Amino acid sequence: MTNQEIYDLIARFDNSGLQKLKLSQRDFQIELEKAAPGAAAVSAMVPAAPADAPKAAEAPAVTAPLVGTFYAAPAPEQPPFVTAGDRVKKGQTVCLIEAMKTMIEVPAPCDCVIEAVLKANGELAAFGEALMRYQPC
Repeated sequence: MTNQEIYDLIARFDNSGLQKLKLSQRDFQIELEKAAPGAAAVSAMVPAAPADAPKAAEAPAVTAPLVGTFYAAPAPEQPPFVTAGDRVKKGQTVCLIEAMKTMIEVPAPCDCVIEAVLKANGELAAFGEALMRYQPC
């Protein structure tokens, strides 16, 4: 499902008489619920994980603060904010999340070294989804 299809689904839900909608696909699920008449709120959108996937101890992750489109760079022709192996300071911008035509800067949670960038540029990110792994300094 593309970003535009998701935005269209949210808009149609908002204009419908439905109070709750849940859609599940192979790689994610989305659940919409109206908090007040005419307002749609995304209550959950998480990647589906195989039931038998092991829960290994993983490095801490920078997570998406909201549902939106992940951008690794400030503009298409510019280099990414960070790449694997970069050392960053607490509060330094590591990526952007675009939601409803608003760019949200995602800061580093602490002084750290970026181990891996987990999302591709322009890919949809769910709330709380890991965007990159890091090791604190």
